[in-house]
Amino acid sequence: MLSSITPLGERGRHNRWSTTAAWYLAGSVAGGITFGLLMGALGEALTRVAAPIATGAVSVLVASALALALLFDTGVLGERVPSIHRQVNEDWLDLYRNWVYGGGFGWQLGLGVITIVPTAGTYVTWLMALLTGQLWMGAVIGGAFGLARGLPILAVASATDPQRLRRFHRRMAAAAPGAHRAVVAVTAIALVGSFVVVIGGV
Repeated sequence: MLSSITPLGERGRHNRWSTTAAWYLAGSVAGGITFGLLMGALGEALTRVAAPIATGAVSVLVASALALALLFDTGVLGERVPSIHRQVNEDWLDLYRNWVYGGGFGWQLGLGVITIVPTAGTYVTWLMALLTGQLWMGAVIGGAFGLARGLPILAVASATDPQRLRRFHRRMAAAAPGAHRAVVAVTAIALVGSFVVVIGGV
């Protein structure tokens, strides 16, 4: 996605990159809120037809989900993260105005699950939104996810000519393994924290 909405590319389409990036970021937050609201609403509905899940059970579910995510993201299971193998339609770049493809691309990526899912932590996020059992909490979690998903667009701000764009892509490729390790580390820390909560609640 970062290769599609760049200052260089937007200039070629006679658009301001900052405007397109703003639409993209807003769309990503909106997409996250959309899915967060959906999961929060589903959680609320479940609590109406069944007894609310005990706090201890919620902690165990989250810890189990984090452990499974860690197994996927470290490759221990030998399987890739379950995902739809789809990306946004780049034909939009030539068919629509920048607010449409900027906001539309961001919204799709902010949903987190209708394009390629890079980390199993995405599913843990939506499980947590569901387990809150509250519409507004689902929206908060979703909005935070969408913001985190959209912010990397700002990293391409300096790619204003072909040379800088190539350097940017080289830096991104070099940083990818480190970013993956950071995701695994954060998941592991969250897992340890969830175990502490589970043990403390026993």
